[in-house]
Amino acid sequence: MTSLNSNNIDIRPIQYRDLEAVERLLELDPDECYSGATLDIGRHWEQVRACFGLLKLLGWFPNPYRHLFCTYVAHQNNEVLGAIQVSPFNHTRTTWRIDRLATDPGAGSHDVGTALLRYCLDTIWEARTWMLEVDVSNPQALGLYRQNGFQPLAQLAYWNLSPETLVQLADREPDLPNLLPANNADAQLLYQLDTVSMPPLVRQMFDRHVSDFKTHLSESVLGFIKQWAGRSRSMDAYVFEPQRKAAIGYFQIKLSEEGTFPHSTELTVHPAYTWLYPELLSQMARITREFPTQALQVVSTDYQSEREEYLTQVGATPVRHTLLMSRSVWHKLREAKPVSLESLQLSEVLGSLQPARKPIPTRIWLHPHSSKAEQDPGKEGDRSSRDNGHPQGDGFN
Repeated sequence: MTSLNSNNIDIRPIQYRDLEAVERLLELDPDECYSGATLDIGRHWEQVRACFGLLKLLGWFPNPYRHLFCTYVAHQNNEVLGAIQVSPFNHTRTTWRIDRLATDPGAGSHDVGTALLRYCLDTIWEARTWMLEVDVSNPQALGLYRQNGFQPLAQLAYWNLSPETLVQLADREPDLPNLLPANNADAQLLYQLDTVSMPPLVRQMFDRHVSDFKTHLSESVLGFIKQWAGRSRSMDAYVFEPQRKAAIGYFQIKLSEEGTFPHSTELTVHPAYTWLYPELLSQMARITREFPTQALQVVSTDYQSEREEYLTQVGATPVRHTLLMSRSVWHKLREAKPVSLESLQLSEVLGSLQPARKPIPTRIWLHPHSSKAEQDPGKEGDRSSRDNGHPQGDGFN
């Protein structure tokens, strides 16, 4: 390994010849920063190799899949030292997330990680906010992100419900009379539920809108391909409250068709309806009975104390604790050419004050209400003396 010079680290988009080196880095650092909707280079490595040419082509022009595989590598002396994968978090692309960050521990991983982060922060001008999720047991990664301006936002805990616990939950009949399948017509209801279920700081960072809860045709195709490649199936539904005409609970469960990975779920519950936790988990446990036996993974945050209390009550096991971090970015306007005061000439400064054309002499008019007498001083004097001596009008001597 050659000595590292942080000033000579070059960052560029990933190329096909970098795949082997990036795969080696992922084996050295298998930890994921954030589990997003992009094509993960660690979990779907074979698909990345097979479709690399198509993925690069999609990133050359605007299209719904442009950011499906947005990956950059850091190299020095023709040697790959690190890689980073990023993706937009919302449809407006105002918030971006760091999906993966892997560096070579023997090549100054802190400097390489800083170079990769700074490159993304400076070059992706769409992003106003960046977010990531890092394991709390990784002090080196925490120090790297804190040094680069990321601040803690929320603590997350990942829980596993064992197959035995799922069997017990499935035996209970859930009380969900208004459980409806979610579709694009319910996007407004799901957006309102998402807005009320999180603190203002988290909601501001996510910057979600109604369009983020709609599934477009391109996303449906991509989801089908990813489910086929990953041998998984997704199901989602929400609980409708007829009196308030609002959604009070929502879940999306990802099921493993071959039992190669645990089932996972995304759960959202209105803070005023926390009694829905047993009902929704019983409903999801009944759904898992039709698939191979696996544990069910549920995520909770530090501002969802009722969820953590219920998971502890039913015997769920915490398997991982992470920290959600974020930072804002303000891009400076780049000046095309700096101008110094010494280089300015007086003629150039006063040039804009010169008339655009030569003025034409014309008659000068006074105030429109001024009389002809005011314009002729002699006549004005005669009239004033006449007015002071005698009143106007006929019949007086």
